[in-house]
Formats: sequence, structure tokens, C-alpha cells
Amino acid sequence: MLSVSHLTKSYRSANGNDLTVLDDVSFDLAAGDTFSIVGPSGSGKTTLLGLCAGLDRASKGSVTLNGITLDDLSEDERAAVRNQYVGFVFQNFQLIPTLTALENVMVPLELRGASNAEKVASEWLRLVGLESRMDHYPSQLSGGEQQRVCVARAFSNSPKILFADEPTGNLDADNAAGIVDLIFDLNRTAGTTLVLVTHDMELAKRTGRILKIKGGKAA
Repeated sequence: MLSVSHLTKSYRSANGNDLTVLDDVSFDLAAGDTFSIVGPSGSGKTTLLGLCAGLDRASKGSVTLNGITLDDLSEDERAAVRNQYVGFVFQNFQLIPTLTALENVMVPLELRGASNAEKVASEWLRLVGLESRMDHYPSQLSGGEQQRVCVARAFSNSPKILFADEPTGNLDADNAAGIVDLIFDLNRTAGTTLVLVTHDMELAKRTGRILKIKGGKAA
């Protein structure tokens, strides 16, 4: 489902030197695998997730997602791959503030031209326990409820792979535990490949495999 080969990402700093934030990382995931990328802040784990999802392009190395090599695709082509096969859950929710919970979940479905977007979105909001909150805007929802909307949005497209970047980072302990359980339960039911970025080793231990990143390298 995901093949990462010798990924390296470097940036040119203000003084003209190259800054390498990810250095020669490789791994392979099969369909249905659960996988954690762990490391301290600034270790390169979010950079790695962005490269895996086609949000950014590597300086060296290769990423193949669901049999599609992302390296030479245009931004539009990579966006089409993401919309077809990828779901995201972010730390800071990234909901559209002018849309209701229902409308936020409908967005990726409508981008794919689904004729039953409202029905599917409603069902996913019911599955995450927000049946009575569908018409509320993000500002009217708690942090835990907003993240549940994000989870519903991520799964609504039946993604082949789900990328979750510190999904509990902005939540209190009770809400965090509920979101984690929800992600793993839905993931198990859907058979989705899960890639989880976290600094929490206890959370990482719930996945089948763990990749530790330190200073941009696989530790």
C-alpha cells in the first residue's frame, strides 16, 4: 500500500547552506497495516508524513502509494491521488469555519462527484456520535467534537490509507482516549492502512509497527 525508499528532504537555509530534515528513510506497508512514526518535536516525523501523502516532494528517494509513484506527478495529479485514496486527521482539526459539521464531511465526497454525499456524511457523523450536532458550525463544537468531525471526514471517502498527525495533540486526556479508540475501531472495521505520527509511545504501541525518527534519521 505504501513504499518509501531512501527518502531525503533538504531545504536551503537563509545563509545558503542545505538543512536536511529527513535523511534516507525507507519502509514498506501492506494494506491494513497500522504504523506509528514517533520522535521528538523537530525530528522530521511530520515532514515524513507529508512526503508519504504527496503533500510535498522529496529531495531524494521515492514514494509509491497504492501502486502509484508520486515522485514525478504534478501537484494536481498528486491532489487527485490524495482525494481518491487518502484520508487525513490533523492536530489542529482544519475544519472550514463557515461550513456546518455535515457540510465539512461532505467536502471530500463532493470533490469526488458523489451523488449521495449528504447521506454518506450523515451516516459517518452518526457513527462518530454526532448525529445531533450535524448542523453546528466548528465554533459551536468542543475540541473533541471537532476532531470527531475530522475523523468522519477522513473515513467518509473510504480511503485506502489514513494519515493521522498528532490527532490528540489539542485534546484533554478523556477526549484524546475517545478519539484514539474511535480511529482504531473505524480503521479496523474499514481495513484501512493507518499511519500515525505521535510523540506518545503508549499510543504508538497500539499500532503493529513503530518507526522511531531522531534528527531526521530512522533511529
